[in-house]
Amino acid sequence: MEAAGTDEVEKIKSKFLSAWHNMKYSWVLKTKTYFSRNSPVFLLGKCYHFKTEESGELSTDGSNFDNINTEISGNVEEFRKDFISRIWLTYREEFPQIKGSALTTDCGWGCTLRTGQMLLAQGLMLHFLGRAWVWPEALDMDSDSESWTSHTVRKLTASFEASLTAERDPKILPQLQPQPQRGTRRNWDVNERRNEAYHRKIISWFGDSPLAAFGLHQLIEYGKKSGKMAGDWYGPAVVAHILRKAVEEAKDPELQGVTVYVAQDCTVYSSDVIDRQCSFMDSGKAGTKAVIILVPVRLGGERTNTDYLEFVKGILSLEYCVGIIGGRPKQSYYFAGFQDDSLIYMDPHYCQSFVDVSIKDFPLESFHCPSPKKMSFKKMDPSCTIGFYCRTVQDFEKASEEITKMLKSSSKEKYPLFTFVKGHSKDYDFASSPLHEENDLFSEDEKKRLKRFSTEEFVLL
Repeated sequence: MEAAGTDEVEKIKSKFLSAWHNMKYSWVLKTKTYFSRNSPVFLLGKCYHFKTEESGELSTDGSNFDNINTEISGNVEEFRKDFISRIWLTYREEFPQIKGSALTTDCGWGCTLRTGQMLLAQGLMLHFLGRAWVWPEALDMDSDSESWTSHTVRKLTASFEASLTAERDPKILPQLQPQPQRGTRRNWDVNERRNEAYHRKIISWFGDSPLAAFGLHQLIEYGKKSGKMAGDWYGPAVVAHILRKAVEEAKDPELQGVTVYVAQDCTVYSSDVIDRQCSFMDSGKAGTKAVIILVPVRLGGERTNTDYLEFVKGILSLEYCVGIIGGRPKQSYYFAGFQDDSLIYMDPHYCQSFVDVSIKDFPLESFHCPSPKKMSFKKMDPSCTIGFYCRTVQDFEKASEEITKMLKSSSKEKYPLFTFVKGHSKDYDFASSPLHEENDLFSEDEKKRLKRFSTEEFVLL
Protein backbone atom coordinates (compact mmCIF):
# COMPACT_ATOMS: atom_id res chain seq x y z
CA MET A 1 0.00 0.00 0.00
CA GLU A 2 2.84 2.34 0.92
CA ALA A 3 4.63 1.50 -2.34
CA ALA A 4 1.48 2.33 -4.32
CA GLY A 5 1.25 5.69 -2.58
CA THR A 6 4.89 6.43 -3.40
CA ASP A 7 4.30 5.59 -7.08
CA GLU A 8 1.32 7.96 -7.17
CA VAL A 9 3.41 10.76 -5.67
CA GLU A 10 6.13 10.13 -8.26
CA LYS A 11 3.57 10.30 -11.07
CA ILE A 12 2.16 13.60 -9.80
CA LYS A 13 5.70 14.95 -9.38
CA SER A 14 6.56 13.87 -12.93
CA LYS A 15 3.46 15.58 -14.37
CA PHE A 16 4.23 18.78 -12.46
CA LEU A 17 7.83 18.80 -13.69
CA SER A 18 6.66 18.11 -17.24
CA ALA A 19 4.31 21.10 -17.15
CA TRP A 20 7.03 23.33 -15.68
CA HIS A 21 9.67 22.24 -18.20
CA ASN A 22 7.24 22.64 -21.07
CA MET A 23 6.73 26.26 -20.08
CA LYS A 24 10.43 26.80 -19.33
CA TYR A 25 11.89 25.24 -22.48
CA SER A 26 9.28 26.28 -25.04
CA TRP A 27 10.93 29.68 -25.47
CA VAL A 28 14.36 28.52 -26.50
CA LEU A 29 13.93 29.34 -30.20
CA LYS A 30 12.65 32.87 -29.61
CA THR A 31 16.11 34.41 -29.62
CA LYS A 32 17.52 35.79 -32.88
CA THR A 33 20.86 34.66 -34.31
CA TYR A 34 23.05 37.13 -36.19
CA PHE A 35 25.56 36.18 -38.90
CA SER A 36 28.23 38.38 -40.38
CA ARG A 37 28.25 38.62 -44.18
CA ASN A 38 31.99 39.33 -44.17
CA SER A 39 33.17 35.97 -42.79
CA PRO A 40 32.73 32.42 -44.09
CA VAL A 41 30.41 30.02 -42.25
CA PHE A 42 31.47 26.39 -41.76
CA LEU A 43 28.97 23.60 -41.16
CA LEU A 44 30.32 20.08 -40.71
CA GLY A 45 33.04 20.50 -43.30
CA LYS A 46 31.14 22.67 -45.77
CA CYS A 47 31.99 26.34 -46.25
CA TYR A 48 29.44 29.03 -47.12
CA HIS A 49 30.14 32.65 -48.06
CA PHE A 50 27.54 35.37 -47.51
CA LYS A 51 29.81 38.22 -48.64
CA THR A 52 28.68 40.42 -51.54
CA GLU A 53 30.90 41.94 -54.21
CA GLU A 54 29.90 45.44 -53.19
CA SER A 55 31.76 47.04 -50.31
CA GLY A 56 30.20 49.03 -47.51
CA GLU A 57 28.00 48.28 -44.52
CA LEU A 58 24.37 47.31 -44.64
CA SER A 59 21.93 49.83 -43.25
CA THR A 60 20.30 48.94 -39.97
CA ASP A 61 16.84 49.71 -41.30
CA GLY A 62 17.15 47.10 -44.04
CA SER A 63 16.59 49.59 -46.86
CA ASN A 64 18.95 47.72 -49.20
CA PHE A 65 17.80 44.25 -48.10
CA ASP A 66 16.23 43.34 -51.43
CA ASN A 67 19.39 44.20 -53.39
CA ILE A 68 21.67 42.24 -51.07
CA ASN A 69 19.25 39.34 -50.89
CA THR A 70 19.38 38.69 -54.65
CA GLU A 71 23.18 38.61 -54.61
CA ILE A 72 23.74 36.29 -51.65
CA SER A 73 20.51 34.30 -51.52
CA GLY A 74 22.06 31.34 -53.32
CA ASN A 75 24.64 30.69 -50.64
CA VAL A 76 22.26 31.60 -47.83
CA GLU A 77 19.65 29.21 -49.20
CA GLU A 78 22.23 26.43 -49.52
CA PHE A 79 23.35 26.98 -45.93
CA ARG A 80 19.78 26.97 -44.65
CA LYS A 81 18.99 23.78 -46.55
CA ASP A 82 22.11 22.12 -45.18
CA PHE A 83 21.50 23.20 -41.59
CA ILE A 84 17.80 22.32 -41.56
CA SER A 85 18.58 18.90 -43.07
CA ARG A 86 20.59 17.88 -39.98
CA ILE A 87 18.57 15.73 -37.57
CA TRP A 88 17.50 17.66 -34.46
CA LEU A 89 16.67 15.70 -31.31
CA THR A 90 15.22 17.60 -28.37
CA TYR A 91 13.47 17.15 -25.07
CA ARG A 92 10.18 15.29 -25.50
CA GLU A 93 7.20 14.78 -23.25
CA GLU A 94 4.37 12.27 -22.96
CA PHE A 95 6.42 9.40 -24.34
CA PRO A 96 6.04 5.83 -22.95
CA GLN A 97 7.10 5.58 -19.33
CA ILE A 98 10.80 4.85 -18.80
CA LYS A 99 11.35 1.45 -17.21
CA GLY A 100 12.06 1.65 -13.49
CA SER A 101 10.74 5.21 -13.13
CA ALA A 102 7.59 7.29 -13.47
CA LEU A 103 9.22 9.60 -16.02
CA THR A 104 7.50 10.31 -19.34
CA THR A 105 9.76 13.24 -20.25
CA ASP A 106 13.48 13.96 -20.28
CA CYS A 107 13.07 17.69 -19.76
CA GLY A 108 15.72 19.07 -17.43
CA TRP A 109 18.10 16.10 -17.48
CA GLY A 110 18.38 14.42 -20.90
CA CYS A 111 20.16 17.11 -22.92
CA THR A 112 23.51 15.31 -23.22
CA LEU A 113 21.80 12.12 -24.32
CA ARG A 114 20.03 14.21 -26.98
CA THR A 115 23.24 15.85 -28.22
CA GLY A 116 24.84 12.41 -28.33
CA GLN A 117 21.90 11.19 -30.41
CA MET A 118 22.38 14.11 -32.81
CA LEU A 119 26.06 13.29 -33.28
CA LEU A 120 25.30 9.61 -33.92
CA ALA A 121 22.48 10.60 -36.30
CA GLN A 122 24.91 12.70 -38.33
CA GLY A 123 27.29 9.73 -38.53
CA LEU A 124 24.48 7.52 -39.81
CA MET A 125 23.44 10.18 -42.31
CA LEU A 126 26.98 10.22 -43.70
CA HIS A 127 26.91 6.43 -43.89
CA PHE A 128 23.54 5.99 -45.61
CA LEU A 129 22.95 9.32 -47.38
CA GLY A 130 26.34 11.02 -47.80
CA ARG A 131 27.37 14.56 -46.89
CA ALA A 132 25.87 16.12 -50.03
CA TRP A 133 22.32 15.02 -49.17
CA VAL A 134 19.78 17.66 -48.16
CA TRP A 135 16.14 17.20 -47.22
CA PRO A 136 14.06 18.28 -50.24
CA GLU A 137 11.44 19.81 -47.93
CA ALA A 138 13.94 21.71 -45.80
CA LEU A 139 12.65 25.10 -46.95
CA ASP A 140 9.00 24.09 -47.14
CA MET A 141 8.01 22.47 -43.88
CA ASP A 142 4.58 20.89 -43.63
CA SER A 143 2.03 23.43 -42.39
CA ASP A 144 0.06 20.63 -40.72
CA SER A 145 2.92 19.83 -38.37
CA GLU A 146 2.03 19.86 -34.70
CA SER A 147 5.32 21.45 -33.70
CA TRP A 148 5.88 23.94 -36.54
CA THR A 149 3.30 25.99 -38.43
CA SER A 150 4.26 27.42 -41.80
CA HIS A 151 3.97 30.89 -40.26
CA THR A 152 6.51 30.00 -37.55
CA VAL A 153 8.96 28.58 -40.07
CA ARG A 154 8.65 31.62 -42.34
CA LYS A 155 9.09 33.96 -39.39
CA LEU A 156 12.25 32.17 -38.22
CA THR A 157 13.52 32.13 -41.81
CA ALA A 158 12.91 35.86 -42.08
CA SER A 159 14.72 36.32 -38.77
CA PHE A 160 17.77 34.49 -40.11
CA GLU A 161 17.74 36.49 -43.37
CA ALA A 162 17.35 39.69 -41.39
CA SER A 163 20.35 38.83 -39.24
CA LEU A 164 22.54 39.28 -42.30
CA THR A 165 21.31 42.83 -42.72
CA ALA A 166 20.79 43.78 -39.05
CA GLU A 167 17.11 44.31 -39.91
CA ARG A 168 15.19 44.90 -36.69
CA ASP A 169 11.68 44.04 -37.89
CA PRO A 170 12.08 41.10 -40.25
CA LYS A 171 9.60 40.65 -43.04
CA ILE A 172 7.62 37.42 -43.31
CA LEU A 173 8.81 35.72 -46.46
CA PRO A 174 6.17 34.53 -48.91
CA GLN A 175 5.41 30.84 -48.60
CA LEU A 176 7.44 28.76 -51.01
CA GLN A 177 5.45 26.97 -53.70
CA PRO A 178 6.34 23.34 -54.36
CA GLN A 179 8.19 22.82 -57.60
CA PRO A 180 6.48 20.64 -60.22
CA GLN A 181 8.06 17.23 -60.58
CA ARG A 182 9.73 16.38 -63.87
CA GLY A 183 8.60 13.02 -65.14
CA THR A 184 11.68 12.68 -67.34
CA ARG A 185 14.00 12.44 -64.33
CA ARG A 186 12.93 8.93 -63.33
CA ASN A 187 16.36 7.89 -62.01
CA TRP A 188 16.51 11.01 -59.86
CA ASP A 189 13.06 10.23 -58.41
CA VAL A 190 14.05 6.65 -57.61
CA ASN A 191 17.16 7.92 -55.80
CA GLU A 192 15.09 10.48 -53.91
CA ARG A 193 12.67 7.79 -52.76
CA ARG A 194 15.57 5.68 -51.55
CA ASN A 195 17.05 8.63 -49.66
CA GLU A 196 13.71 9.53 -48.11
CA ALA A 197 13.29 5.95 -46.90
CA TYR A 198 16.70 6.11 -45.19
CA HIS A 199 15.92 9.57 -43.84
CA ARG A 200 12.84 8.22 -42.09
CA LYS A 201 14.57 5.03 -40.98
CA ILE A 202 17.42 6.95 -39.33
CA ILE A 203 14.96 9.14 -37.42
CA SER A 204 12.96 6.07 -36.38
CA TRP A 205 16.07 4.57 -34.77
CA PHE A 206 16.03 7.55 -32.36
CA GLY A 207 12.33 7.36 -31.54
CA ASP A 208 11.24 7.75 -27.91
CA SER A 209 10.01 4.20 -27.44
CA PRO A 210 11.53 1.13 -25.75
CA LEU A 211 12.07 -0.66 -29.07
CA ALA A 212 14.00 2.12 -30.86
CA ALA A 213 17.67 1.09 -31.20
CA PHE A 214 19.07 4.49 -30.18
CA GLY A 215 16.03 5.91 -28.43
CA LEU A 216 16.19 7.43 -24.98
CA HIS A 217 14.78 4.28 -23.36
CA GLN A 218 17.54 2.05 -24.74
CA LEU A 219 20.31 4.54 -23.95
CA ILE A 220 19.15 4.74 -20.34
CA GLU A 221 19.19 0.94 -20.07
CA TYR A 222 22.83 0.91 -21.20
CA GLY A 223 23.57 3.79 -18.83
CA LYS A 224 22.41 1.70 -15.89
CA LYS A 225 25.46 -0.50 -16.40
CA SER A 226 27.63 2.48 -15.49
CA GLY A 227 25.52 3.43 -12.49
CA LYS A 228 23.34 6.01 -14.26
CA MET A 229 19.56 6.13 -13.89
CA ALA A 230 16.75 7.98 -15.64
CA GLY A 231 16.77 11.54 -14.33
CA ASP A 232 20.52 11.54 -13.59
CA TRP A 233 23.02 13.86 -15.26
CA TYR A 234 25.07 12.42 -18.11
CA GLY A 235 28.43 13.79 -19.27
CA PRO A 236 29.86 13.72 -22.81
CA ALA A 237 32.31 10.87 -22.10
CA VAL A 238 29.69 8.64 -20.48
CA VAL A 239 27.34 9.24 -23.42
CA ALA A 240 30.15 8.28 -25.84
CA HIS A 241 30.43 4.85 -24.20
CA ILE A 242 26.64 4.44 -24.08
CA LEU A 243 26.44 5.16 -27.82
CA ARG A 244 29.15 2.59 -28.50
CA LYS A 245 27.18 -0.07 -26.64
CA ALA A 246 23.93 0.91 -28.34
CA VAL A 247 25.45 0.51 -31.83
CA GLU A 248 27.17 -2.71 -30.77
CA GLU A 249 23.88 -4.21 -29.56
CA ALA A 250 21.68 -2.94 -32.41
CA LYS A 251 19.80 -5.77 -34.12
CA ASP A 252 18.74 -4.07 -37.35
CA PRO A 253 20.64 -5.70 -40.28
CA GLU A 254 21.18 -2.25 -41.79
CA LEU A 255 23.32 -1.32 -38.77
CA GLN A 256 25.66 -4.30 -38.98
CA GLY A 257 27.96 -2.32 -41.25
CA VAL A 258 28.65 0.37 -38.64
CA THR A 259 30.68 0.28 -35.44
CA VAL A 260 31.73 2.83 -32.83
CA TYR A 261 35.16 3.21 -31.21
CA VAL A 262 35.74 5.34 -28.10
CA ALA A 263 39.26 6.64 -27.47
CA GLN A 264 40.92 5.52 -24.24
CA ASP A 265 42.49 8.27 -22.14
CA CYS A 266 42.70 10.66 -25.11
CA THR A 267 44.41 8.01 -27.24
CA VAL A 268 43.11 6.38 -30.43
CA TYR A 269 44.79 2.98 -30.91
CA SER A 270 44.84 2.45 -34.67
CA SER A 271 44.97 -1.35 -34.60
CA ASP A 272 41.96 -1.49 -32.27
CA VAL A 273 40.00 0.71 -34.69
CA ILE A 274 40.98 -1.37 -37.72
CA ASP A 275 40.11 -4.59 -35.85
CA ARG A 276 36.62 -3.20 -35.29
CA GLN A 277 36.30 -2.26 -38.95
CA CYS A 278 37.48 -5.68 -40.12
CA SER A 279 35.50 -7.72 -37.59
CA PHE A 280 32.99 -10.33 -38.74
CA MET A 281 29.46 -9.11 -39.22
CA ASP A 282 26.60 -10.92 -37.49
CA SER A 283 25.65 -12.56 -40.78
CA GLY A 284 28.85 -14.61 -40.55
CA LYS A 285 30.46 -12.99 -43.57
CA ALA A 286 33.68 -11.05 -43.31
CA GLY A 287 33.40 -7.42 -44.28
CA THR A 288 34.72 -3.97 -43.60
CA LYS A 289 32.62 -1.81 -41.32
CA ALA A 290 32.42 1.95 -41.24
CA VAL A 291 33.54 3.39 -37.91
CA ILE A 292 32.42 6.37 -35.88
CA ILE A 293 35.31 7.45 -33.66
CA LEU A 294 34.43 9.29 -30.44
CA VAL A 295 37.15 11.13 -28.53
CA PRO A 296 36.26 12.48 -25.05
CA VAL A 297 38.59 15.40 -24.25
CA ARG A 298 38.97 18.43 -22.01
CA LEU A 299 39.79 21.76 -23.64
CA GLY A 300 41.31 23.19 -20.50
CA GLY A 301 40.94 23.13 -16.72
CA GLU A 302 38.09 25.02 -15.08
CA ARG A 303 37.57 27.07 -18.24
CA THR A 304 38.11 26.40 -21.92
CA ASN A 305 41.61 27.32 -23.08
CA THR A 306 41.27 29.64 -26.08
CA ASP A 307 44.47 28.14 -27.53
CA TYR A 308 42.28 25.23 -28.64
CA LEU A 309 39.97 27.44 -30.72
CA GLU A 310 41.84 26.96 -33.99
CA PHE A 311 41.92 23.20 -33.50
CA VAL A 312 38.17 23.03 -32.84
CA LYS A 313 37.55 25.16 -35.93
CA GLY A 314 39.84 22.88 -37.92
CA ILE A 315 37.94 19.80 -36.76
CA LEU A 316 34.56 21.31 -37.71
CA SER A 317 36.03 22.12 -41.15
CA LEU A 318 36.40 18.41 -41.94
CA GLU A 319 33.60 16.76 -43.91
CA TYR A 320 34.03 13.52 -41.98
CA CYS A 321 33.55 15.32 -38.66
CA VAL A 322 30.15 14.42 -37.20
CA GLY A 323 30.14 17.22 -34.64
CA ILE A 324 30.94 17.75 -30.99
CA ILE A 325 28.96 16.82 -27.88
CA GLY A 326 29.64 19.79 -25.65
CA GLY A 327 27.95 22.88 -24.34
CA ARG A 328 28.35 25.56 -21.77
CA PRO A 329 28.30 24.93 -18.01
CA LYS A 330 24.99 23.34 -17.04
CA GLN A 331 23.75 22.98 -20.64
CA SER A 332 24.67 20.54 -23.41
CA TYR A 333 24.69 21.55 -27.09
CA TYR A 334 25.49 19.80 -30.35
CA PHE A 335 28.23 21.85 -32.06
CA ALA A 336 28.18 21.55 -35.85
CA GLY A 337 30.00 24.59 -37.21
CA PHE A 338 31.43 28.05 -36.63
CA GLN A 339 31.79 31.59 -37.88
CA ASP A 340 34.79 33.60 -36.71
CA ASP A 341 35.18 32.82 -32.98
CA SER A 342 31.58 31.70 -32.47
CA LEU A 343 30.33 28.12 -32.57
CA ILE A 344 27.14 27.16 -34.40
CA TYR A 345 25.01 24.63 -32.59
CA MET A 346 21.67 22.89 -32.26
CA ASP A 347 19.96 23.19 -28.90
CA PRO A 348 18.10 20.21 -27.40
CA HIS A 349 16.49 22.40 -24.70
CA TYR A 350 13.16 22.64 -26.46
CA CYS A 351 10.26 20.55 -25.19
CA GLN A 352 8.23 18.93 -27.95
CA SER A 353 5.44 16.38 -27.90
CA PHE A 354 6.08 12.69 -28.41
CA VAL A 355 5.99 11.51 -32.04
CA ASP A 356 5.20 7.87 -32.74
CA VAL A 357 7.82 6.99 -35.36
CA SER A 358 6.38 3.50 -35.84
CA ILE A 359 3.43 4.80 -37.87
CA LYS A 360 3.69 5.23 -41.62
CA ASP A 361 4.54 8.74 -42.83
CA PHE A 362 5.03 10.13 -39.31
CA PRO A 363 5.61 13.92 -39.33
CA LEU A 364 9.26 14.87 -39.85
CA GLU A 365 9.15 18.60 -39.13
CA SER A 366 9.88 18.43 -35.40
CA PHE A 367 13.11 16.51 -36.13
CA HIS A 368 14.60 19.41 -38.11
CA CYS A 369 15.66 22.72 -36.59
CA PRO A 370 14.77 25.82 -38.67
CA SER A 371 17.03 28.23 -36.77
CA PRO A 372 20.79 27.94 -36.07
CA LYS A 373 22.20 29.33 -32.85
CA LYS A 374 25.64 30.72 -32.03
CA MET A 375 27.77 31.21 -28.93
CA SER A 376 31.27 32.44 -28.24
CA PHE A 377 33.95 29.75 -28.00
CA LYS A 378 35.04 31.30 -24.69
CA LYS A 379 31.73 30.24 -23.13
CA MET A 380 32.19 26.60 -24.07
CA ASP A 381 32.64 24.14 -21.20
CA PRO A 382 36.01 22.35 -21.51
CA SER A 383 34.50 18.86 -21.28
CA CYS A 384 33.35 17.52 -24.65
CA THR A 385 33.39 14.57 -27.05
CA ILE A 386 34.56 14.95 -30.66
CA GLY A 387 33.22 12.62 -33.38
CA PHE A 388 34.52 11.44 -36.79
CA TYR A 389 33.17 9.08 -39.41
CA CYS A 390 35.37 6.84 -41.59
CA ARG A 391 33.76 4.58 -44.16
CA THR A 392 36.82 2.41 -44.89
CA VAL A 393 40.16 1.49 -43.34
CA GLN A 394 41.82 3.72 -45.92
CA ASP A 395 39.57 6.61 -44.88
CA PHE A 396 40.56 6.07 -41.24
CA GLU A 397 44.29 6.01 -42.07
CA LYS A 398 43.93 9.21 -44.10
CA ALA A 399 41.90 10.89 -41.34
CA SER A 400 44.38 9.91 -38.63
CA GLU A 401 47.24 11.46 -40.63
CA GLU A 402 45.30 14.63 -41.34
CA ILE A 403 44.11 15.09 -37.77
CA THR A 404 47.58 14.31 -36.35
CA LYS A 405 49.06 17.12 -38.45
CA MET A 406 46.30 19.41 -37.23
CA LEU A 407 46.95 18.43 -33.61
CA LYS A 408 50.68 19.11 -33.92
CA SER A 409 50.24 22.49 -35.61
CA SER A 410 47.65 23.66 -33.08
CA SER A 411 49.51 22.48 -29.96
CA LYS A 412 51.75 25.14 -28.47
CA GLU A 413 52.89 22.68 -25.82
CA LYS A 414 54.53 19.25 -26.14
CA TYR A 415 51.29 17.39 -25.47
CA PRO A 416 48.47 17.46 -28.08
CA LEU A 417 44.80 17.28 -27.11
CA PHE A 418 44.67 13.61 -28.11
CA THR A 419 46.85 11.27 -30.13
CA PHE A 420 46.71 8.46 -32.69
CA VAL A 421 49.00 5.58 -31.74
CA LYS A 422 49.89 2.53 -33.84
CA GLY A 423 49.20 -0.86 -32.32
CA HIS A 424 46.63 -2.14 -29.83
CA SER A 425 45.85 -0.74 -26.40
CA LYS A 426 46.99 -4.05 -24.88
CA ASP A 427 50.44 -3.42 -26.35
CA TYR A 428 50.67 -0.46 -23.97
CA ASP A 429 49.57 -2.44 -20.90
CA PHE A 430 45.98 -1.25 -21.07
CA ALA A 431 43.11 -3.67 -20.73
CA SER A 432 41.58 -4.11 -24.16
CA SER A 433 37.80 -3.86 -24.24
CA PRO A 434 36.21 -6.96 -25.75
CA LEU A 435 33.78 -6.51 -28.62
CA HIS A 436 31.10 -8.64 -26.99
CA GLU A 437 30.48 -9.76 -23.44
CA GLU A 438 27.86 -12.34 -22.60
CA ASN A 439 26.85 -11.39 -19.10
CA ASP A 440 27.65 -7.70 -18.81
CA LEU A 441 27.68 -4.87 -21.31
CA PHE A 442 30.59 -3.08 -19.62
CA SER A 443 33.82 -4.65 -18.43
CA GLU A 444 35.16 -3.84 -14.97
CA ASP A 445 37.80 -1.60 -16.55
CA GLU A 446 35.11 0.28 -18.47
CA LYS A 447 32.97 0.70 -15.36
CA LYS A 448 35.88 2.27 -13.47
CA ARG A 449 36.60 4.59 -16.39
CA LEU A 450 32.94 5.60 -16.72
CA LYS A 451 32.64 6.34 -13.00
CA ARG A 452 35.75 8.50 -13.21
CA PHE A 453 34.24 10.41 -16.14
CA SER A 454 30.95 10.90 -14.36
CA THR A 455 32.64 12.50 -11.36
CA GLU A 456 34.92 14.73 -13.43
CA GLU A 457 32.39 16.20 -15.82
CA PHE A 458 30.15 19.19 -15.46
CA VAL A 459 26.56 19.02 -14.29
CA LEU A 460 24.08 19.44 -17.12
CA LEU A 461 20.55 20.77 -16.91
